[in-house]
Parts: sequence; structure tokens; C-alpha cells
Amino acid sequence: MPRPGQPLPLFGFFRRLLGHDRAFRQAIATVTGSTPDNIRLYHLAFTHSSIIRQQPEVGRHQSNERLEFLGDAVLGTVVAEYLFRKFPYEQEGFLTEMRSRIVNRESLNGLALKLGLDKLVQLDPAQGRAARSRSVNGNALEALVGAIYLDHGYKTSRKFVLSRLIKPFVDVKSMTTTTTNFKSKLIEWAQRNGKIMRYDLTGEPRPGGVMEFSATVVIDENAVATGMGLSKKQAEQLAAERALEVLGV
Repeated sequence: MPRPGQPLPLFGFFRRLLGHDRAFRQAIATVTGSTPDNIRLYHLAFTHSSIIRQQPEVGRHQSNERLEFLGDAVLGTVVAEYLFRKFPYEQEGFLTEMRSRIVNRESLNGLALKLGLDKLVQLDPAQGRAARSRSVNGNALEALVGAIYLDHGYKTSRKFVLSRLIKPFVDVKSMTTTTTNFKSKLIEWAQRNGKIMRYDLTGEPRPGGVMEFSATVVIDENAVATGMGLSKKQAEQLAAERALEVLGV
């Protein structure tokens, strides 16, 4: 707890005053680096579908799912262009792998938390910590990118992605030295140590008609780590990477 006379933490203060446009505008300006014009877009970006389900009279389009779909495309384009220019001699496979590691669901969830977006997301209180950890905050980040794009255009949304996400929080150089086939490495470890390993896969639909997959590495019937992605292969690869970290391999 802050001492008397000390200011409340920034986003805690914004959350208390979320109903007041002035405070919310300032929160968005702090996060994005640009003053919002159409504030409704940003309110929409942080409105999870669970809130809408409590209000049947309100259309499903009043959640952040459509903005999430748009933001996903914008984010992917900006990151693809960034990698294309940064690595002029690398092949398509390398660029694709690097992009997927930057914009995968777990990475976006982490970036959203670093920006404090979890304090702004409007979510059904019945949705617990597990729901948030799956994709809620990362989805809100994508929706925010979509809102910036509609409000200010591609140039501003590109600036936000590069200056507020990639440069301060993504260690691209480190990624280039650790890009490897984590699944193969994990299989080799399991065989070497006489372990029985499998992946438990689940999938759920996302806006735009695509599926998001979750893969859990199970070793000797113990769940070790989980990864998420827009393909089974990507989810398994991320789960394997996290499992190797947990196992200290």
C-alpha cells in the first residue's frame, strides 16, 4: 500500500476512474504514445465478449473480437516488414519462424502485461485467472493495435508496434541464436532419459474463422508446460520450448 501523500500506481488509478473518459484517454495516451480521437474504439478494444454475454440485448459485435481480427493482421504485417528489413539475407522459413515467435499468443500475453493492459480489460468477474492467462490480454493487445489503425492509420499503428512493443520488450538478437527445433530436442531428451512423452491438444475458434490451438507437454503422465498457437505445430513447438526451460535442458 502506498504511504499517505504518495500517488497510486498509474494503472491502478486509471482502473478506478475507467468510467471517466478523461482518465481513460490519458491511460490510452500513456500506453500508445498518441492521443485518441475516437475513444469508442479503445473502449471497444478492452471489452471482452464475456461482458457482452451478460447483456443479450447488446450485439456480439460490441466486443473486441472484430478489432482483434484486424489488429492481428496489422501486427503481423508490421512485424513481417520489420524482420524483412532487419534480416535482408535470411530465407522465408527463418523470417516465418521469427515472426511466429514474436506474435504467438504467449508472447502477446506477456507484452500486454508489460504494458499494463490487464488493468484496462473489461472482463466478466466469473472469468478466472486461467482464462486471462490463455489469451484475454494478448487478444486485447491485438484489438488495441486494430483500434490505433482505425483511429490514426497504418503509420501510427506501425510506430506503436515498433517503439512500444518490439524495441523495448523483444530481444530479437537473442531469438536468432535460440531458434531451433524444440520438439526434436525434447524428444531426444525423453528418449535419453527413458521418459514417456506426449502432447495433449485442444483447439478453439477465434474471430476470422481461424483456430487457436493449445498443446500441453505430458511427461510420465505429468503436465509440464503448455504452448498456444494458430497451428498444432506452432503450439507444440512453443510447448516444447517451455518444457525444456522447466526441465533445465
